[in-house]
Amino acid sequence: MTSTTTRLLAALAAALALGATPATAQTPVRMILPVGAGSGVDTIMRAAQGELSKTLGQPVVIENLPGAGGITGTSALVKAAPDGNTIGVLSNNHAVNPSVYKTLPYDSLKDITPISVIGSTPFVLVVNPAKVPARDAKELQAFLKAKPGAYNYASSGNGTIIHLAGEMVVDAMGVDVKHVPYKGVGPQLTDLIGGQVEMGVVALPAVQGHLKSGALRAIGVMGSQRVASLPDVPTIAEQGFPGVDIAGWFVVVGPAKLPPAQVKRVHDAVVAAFGAPDVKAAMAKQENVIAPMTPEQSSAFMATEQDRYARLAKKADIKLD
Repeated sequence: MTSTTTRLLAALAAALALGATPATAQTPVRMILPVGAGSGVDTIMRAAQGELSKTLGQPVVIENLPGAGGITGTSALVKAAPDGNTIGVLSNNHAVNPSVYKTLPYDSLKDITPISVIGSTPFVLVVNPAKVPARDAKELQAFLKAKPGAYNYASSGNGTIIHLAGEMVVDAMGVDVKHVPYKGVGPQLTDLIGGQVEMGVVALPAVQGHLKSGALRAIGVMGSQRVASLPDVPTIAEQGFPGVDIAGWFVVVGPAKLPPAQVKRVHDAVVAAFGAPDVKAAMAKQENVIAPMTPEQSSAFMATEQDRYARLAKKADIKLD
């Protein structure tokens, strides 16, 4: 018996133990996350897991299938039956991959059914204060221009949205900075704090504690709006670089050809779950901006984002095997 089957049976048994009848204790919903445990999307969906089980009327079982920039988990998702019992939660990397990988085992737009872009997570440009004296974007630009090629920026991996975000800053500032990719946010942060690299873009929830301790310094928010926990940190755009506007988004999807009735059912359940008081509080604590889109809006948004990242990846000449 596979671990997935064991978890599904355990979830069903738990639902029955709580008093659900066979009619209400339906087949558990398998939620595929193509990211590792503890990552941004994983943290978000685990905070909403209990409420989503209630709004769907089915136990939700999260399955982490990380690997190859999200390709491993997404490959499993697109092969699932379009019956509403398997959904996935994707992020920006899904829209980046067609531009950086030579081939994909699926069509990133045609082989999924967008259900709802739930919201976004702020990205922040940070520096190691022991290595970089700059306190704002203009000072950082001057610091980097004084010694072209002498400094590094870290990312969570080649071809990731964090990599593209870093390239966006480098391009906007017109500076020569070397890219150092890591295998995930954890190693990236370790070397940022240790001073092996001078700067990098990171999702805000991952660095909140390090900003408070002074281990890292925030130069600016990468999106279009400031964030509540950093009221004195302006956006990079308002510091004179209007082309910088990027945040981490997350979208609930199903396999291709998911029936409209199932799309509506899951969409309504997701909106209700993220509107619940405890989930809203968890999202606010993480500084996530929750603004669920309709399926139609989500489809258009994902296509637009894929085109935007294609231009950025081409400009930065990012290609992976």
